[in-house]
Amino acid sequence: MSARGNTVSVKILDKEYQVACPPEQQAELLLSARHLDEQMRAIRATGKVIGLERIAVMAALNISHELLKARSGPAAETDATATATDETPPPPGGVASLSAKLDEALHQLRQLEIG
Repeated sequence: MSARGNTVSVKILDKEYQVACPPEQQAELLLSARHLDEQMRAIRATGKVIGLERIAVMAALNISHELLKARSGPAAETDATATATDETPPPPGGVASLSAKLDEALHQLRQLEIG
């Protein structure tokens, strides 16, 4: 994984993606990409999910679940649907920004698979 200017190259399931990223968020992006790669590899290794897009969706669901659990904390067992419909907007940058970058990378992947 290497950085070029404001573009960071990340490798997920042996495919390389170029993601635009501000320099101050590059380390977080690389950690996020590594975490996503690990999640997707673990799902693929089970042999129960076939297809890159399905593996990506399952990984996204697992990561979303981890995030919701972390937000609720160990003391509060909050209903996931209540958390998911919370109208408080996410903070600027952070997870929302990384999520948008991952969405864009997946969109580009779909375009490459179609073409």
